Amino acid sequence: MPKLHNTLLHFFMVLAGVGLLLSVVSHAATFFGATGPLGNSTWLLHIGIFLVWIPAFIVAQPLTLGVSRKDFWKAALRGCPGWMKYMVYGFFGYALLNFLSFVAKTPKQEAGGTMPPAVVGGFSGHWMAFYSTALAILYSAARADERDRSRRCPNGHKVGPLAEYCERCGHRVMELPTPPK
Repeated sequence: MPKLHNTLLHFFMVLAGVGLLLSVVSHAATFFGATGPLGNSTWLLHIGIFLVWIPAFIVAQPLTLGVSRKDFWKAALRGCPGWMKYMVYGFFGYALLNFLSFVAKTPKQEAGGTMPPAVVGGFSGHWMAFYSTALAILYSAARADERDRSRRCPNGHKVGPLAEYCERCGHRVMELPTPPK
């Protein structure tokens, strides 16, 4: 079962990475008045978000089990390197600014037809944010799984993902090296 779990995590990580790459390229293309590499099929990036967010949501549940709401993102992204966490936060900040810019300057569009570059530019900020977050959560799940097995207190009690002290005996938690693959 763990091998299948790991294979699925990697499959969805690759899917999220491809979605992120296509979102970034589509967004960059809008600066040149183009819709990007998917052309008239750019709207598929909307659907792709659900393909990666459903598994990301599922694996985020055990990552954040027993963690307070304020520590949700800390727990969900605990298996990620620092740069990946900053990537997620950066894309979300950019998505907010991009959306405000989009609302302020986008002209009305007629119904039907293709997605004009201005609309792609407005949506792509959100695509980048959501694909990067799904990628980070899935990556974290793959890494945290290995790390969480080694989180124990000196008395050998298994401890929670963010615990500094053992809930059973009160000893400070020690990190053991991650087992090699």
